[in-house]
Amino acid sequence: MDDGYRNTNQVSDDYRYQDGNYDTPNDGYYRGGEEPAQDEDAQSDVTEGHDEDDEVYEGEYQGIPHPDDIKEKQKKRAPAMDDEYRDRADLMAERMEDEEQLAHQYENIIEECGHGRFQWTLFFVLGLALMADGVEVFVVGFVLPSAEKDMCLSSSNKGMLGLIVYLGMMVGAVLLGGLADKLGRKQCLIISLAINAAFAFLSSFVQGYGFFLFCRLISGLGIGGTLPIVFAYFSEFLSREKRGEHLSWLCMFWMIGGIYASAMAWSIIPHYGWGFSMGTKYHFHSWRVFVLVCALPCIASLVALKFMPESPRFLLEIGKHDEAWMILKQVHDTNMRAKGEPERVFTVSYIKTPKQVDEFIEIQSSTGTWYQRWLVRITTTLKQVWDNVLYCLTAQYRMNTLMLAVVWFTMALSYYGLIVWFPDMIRYFQDEAYESRVKIFDEEEVSHFTFNFTLENQIHRNGEYRNDKFIGMKFKEVRFEDSLFEDCYFEDVRSSETFFENCTIISTVFYNTDLYEHKFINCRLINSTFMKEKEGCHIDFEEDNDFLIYLVSFLGSLSVLPGNIISALLMDKIGRIKMIGGSMLISAVCCFFLFFGNSESAMIGWQCLFCGASIAAWNALDVITVELYPTDKRATAFGILNGLCKFGAILGNSIFSSFVGITKVVPILLASSALVGGGLLALRLPETREQVLM
Repeated sequence: MDDGYRNTNQVSDDYRYQDGNYDTPNDGYYRGGEEPAQDEDAQSDVTEGHDEDDEVYEGEYQGIPHPDDIKEKQKKRAPAMDDEYRDRADLMAERMEDEEQLAHQYENIIEECGHGRFQWTLFFVLGLALMADGVEVFVVGFVLPSAEKDMCLSSSNKGMLGLIVYLGMMVGAVLLGGLADKLGRKQCLIISLAINAAFAFLSSFVQGYGFFLFCRLISGLGIGGTLPIVFAYFSEFLSREKRGEHLSWLCMFWMIGGIYASAMAWSIIPHYGWGFSMGTKYHFHSWRVFVLVCALPCIASLVALKFMPESPRFLLEIGKHDEAWMILKQVHDTNMRAKGEPERVFTVSYIKTPKQVDEFIEIQSSTGTWYQRWLVRITTTLKQVWDNVLYCLTAQYRMNTLMLAVVWFTMALSYYGLIVWFPDMIRYFQDEAYESRVKIFDEEEVSHFTFNFTLENQIHRNGEYRNDKFIGMKFKEVRFEDSLFEDCYFEDVRSSETFFENCTIISTVFYNTDLYEHKFINCRLINSTFMKEKEGCHIDFEEDNDFLIYLVSFLGSLSVLPGNIISALLMDKIGRIKMIGGSMLISAVCCFFLFFGNSESAMIGWQCLFCGASIAAWNALDVITVELYPTDKRATAFGILNGLCKFGAILGNSIFSSFVGITKVVPILLASSALVGGGLLALRLPETREQVLM
């Protein structure tokens, strides 16, 4: 940015906003406020009737000064000391002074632009991106029951698949959040959504577990960058009076993402016919259709984002005054036309831009090879991102960063831990009820009988089966103990959780079955034959896709709606700090009621209560994190804290799930203690509802 666009020695009083204009001192320097006064009609006329035959500098009719005019004015100024001979500390002090002036001026400009059609359009575009983030959290949990059979997953593989998305989101939040402060909000959000959409789409077609795991990892990395970028991006188009409320409304799209994922899982996954097979190796089952459908919000946001502008606040930070001015004028004109006031003129002609002190490396096309030039650019950018990360831990921000880190971590540990624990506990109650209905058959003798129907939830002890046929049937949760099979024939048999223990099997043929060797425990096989065993894994029973789990996730997502509405309406009235502390303490109280959750319906009810109470803290955390950091560090700081949040989610998932069926005391006490500690610490954070965005 040409230094002529700013007066580096001017103090903030020189840029006072008065009566719709920026009052500037009469010292002979151009600041966009020295043109002769015009009435409203005359001002609007300068943008009309332009003669195409006249050579007019592009931007002159918009009030942007011509570079030649600026150079003439610079000649009249006293020679200033060249920046290269000045101390970096002086340059940084000057930049901080410029940023403070810009913060107050930008707030006045946003108020002049108003809140209207432009912000609501951006609201829905970014809302789709946030919705995609909410969907990503639920996808793996919904497809696991089907994917584990389709890809023969062991228990350890299932656990890794459940955590890999959070790992990708943790890395993506830090990396892409940091890049958004260097490359721009819009550009990095497009990159983030494109990565997620591409690898989510690819993951629905891959057959191997390793490749599927890799695709979900990279997909999570992409979507991990959306949260810090979306909130930083949207906040920079909002005035101080609107910021808390409308950022809270934006949070509702995460809830909508959870509802969308639950509804799609409920309506798609149980329909096994919604797929196809290519030979015996490639199978595209309904759960893969569900993965494809879940990528739609991301794709929709990606397309819509192409029509939205970059954040003007970010452009001003990097010295791109004219681009920022044009975007702000677009915001102003869009809102004024929507309000029926198209004659209203954007009165701002000059915006303060901070002193540029970053060191840029200009790489000539003749320097090295193309990959060497790209390597230099990438390493330089990553170094700048790392410097931003370290800046968040400097004396000015260290205490706020550490306190926010603890609050984010404790909130994530308890919330994500319990969110996984609730469905696991419900499954545990279901399994207990299922086992209580088991049918036991002792010393039964069956001969010359054909079994062609499903046997389910049975235990057969000391039985004798002679000359029997088991054809085209299913075993589900069936155990044969100390039994005899002689001259029997098994054909086209499918089984789930079925085992033969201490059995004697004589002259029996197994043809096209999935009764593999590990299902025969301490058995004696005499003259028995296994022919053409079923290959791969198969989705056997519709009952495995538990509709209640989809319902639980649906109700859990829907239950945050009242909390979202309350937090949006009260965010700017009671403040961010009280919202965080109060919500976390109320959520801690809700945890103690879990001691009374001894049934499926009780657990569902307490889950809804906990989710509804905790959502206000999440919303307030998003708002205060945006407001505590300056523009050139905002997305970086948000990314660091959100990455720490995902680390807490990984720990919470691992710790809480390990106590299912063992004890409820440890998860409940751990969650409540974390919430109380985080809530009390949050009360020591500075209140930000009255401050402008720096």
